[in-house]
Amino acid sequence: MDLLPLQERIAFYNDELAFKEVYYLFYNKLFHFAYAFIKNKERAEEITEDVFINLWRNRSHLTEIKNLKVYLYTATKNSSLNYIAKRAHEITTAPYDDIAIDIAEYDATPEQIMISSEMLKKLNKAIDELPPRCKIIFKLIREDGLRYKEVAEILSLSVNTIDAQMAIAVKRIAMSINLEFKNLTRLKEFIAKKNKNALVD
Repeated sequence: MDLLPLQERIAFYNDELAFKEVYYLFYNKLFHFAYAFIKNKERAEEITEDVFINLWRNRSHLTEIKNLKVYLYTATKNSSLNYIAKRAHEITTAPYDDIAIDIAEYDATPEQIMISSEMLKKLNKAIDELPPRCKIIFKLIREDGLRYKEVAEILSLSVNTIDAQMAIAVKRIAMSINLEFKNLTRLKEFIAKKNKNALVD
């Protein structure tokens, strides 16, 4: 979606309807992004609201922003890290190491619909067990639909790092799901065999 027309309406005409459109387009995503860092619903809401308040206050410069999506995510990340630093009275040097990500509702494709509820639980478990930085990158790309370059800019990482982290995430999830599937198949075969033997006996 091209956001420039909305940015121009807000910057040049103080268009509140255009601002509301941007607000509703990004609020939930930014809230979940902030919550992933600080794990506090009320604070995440405050941070997200502050991001939009500052956006409105500085609306006259809105057309100077080349990528509004990246700008909003970066502002949310910075505010979240500032909150963490203030609460801990120190600036963290590895902000992604202690982040716990709650994976949002999974967007099912026709192939995924065929996955049993049990296997879907295994999938969510595999995602939850990803390394912290893998999880946040996976979330931004697979759930929020950001491009590799955008995520790299938001998290101050190289595109190669994003690519490598996604490769790790996909590989680990695939290995975990494959292992669980094999274990589940073996368990069902074992139960079927036991039932068959019971009938014979």
